[in-house]
Amino acid sequence: MRIYGVTGWKNAGKTGLMERLVAEITGRGFSVSTVKHAHHTFDVDQPGKDSHRHRVAGASEVLLASGNRWALMHELRDEEEPTLEALLTQLAPVDLVLVEGYKRDRHPKVEAFRAETGNPLIAPEDATIRAVAADSAVKVDRPVFDLNDTGAIADFILREVGL
Repeated sequence: MRIYGVTGWKNAGKTGLMERLVAEITGRGFSVSTVKHAHHTFDVDQPGKDSHRHRVAGASEVLLASGNRWALMHELRDEEEPTLEALLTQLAPVDLVLVEGYKRDRHPKVEAFRAETGNPLIAPEDATIRAVAADSAVKVDRPVFDLNDTGAIADFILREVGL
């Protein structure tokens, strides 16, 4: 499976870049799935809905299906958080999986960087970051793209993964 990540500190522009990359790459005829890591408790379900009631009652998994989509929610309860590698096995085959977050994992990544956040670049200390997408001039020993030049960043990623 071809995977490529987008990483960076909070408010660096990761999600916007991911959204633009998905649109750009699928617009070129490739199939793309995404994995997003959340550091906080999140819920895709809504209190009061039947699926939420099933989960709260103790179901390990709840599969919600309609004519438009289906979603499988798996409660970890006392289980460890699954690794990115384990989660990737849950996805149907696609041309490319774009991963947001998982900055400590070893897959190749583009770092999103906004100077206004005041955070340092991650790239100088992390060889898995193959390029930087920045809103200002940065000095690193790898390619630097304008954060908004989605086409060039997509070209770079597609070359990197052999598509």
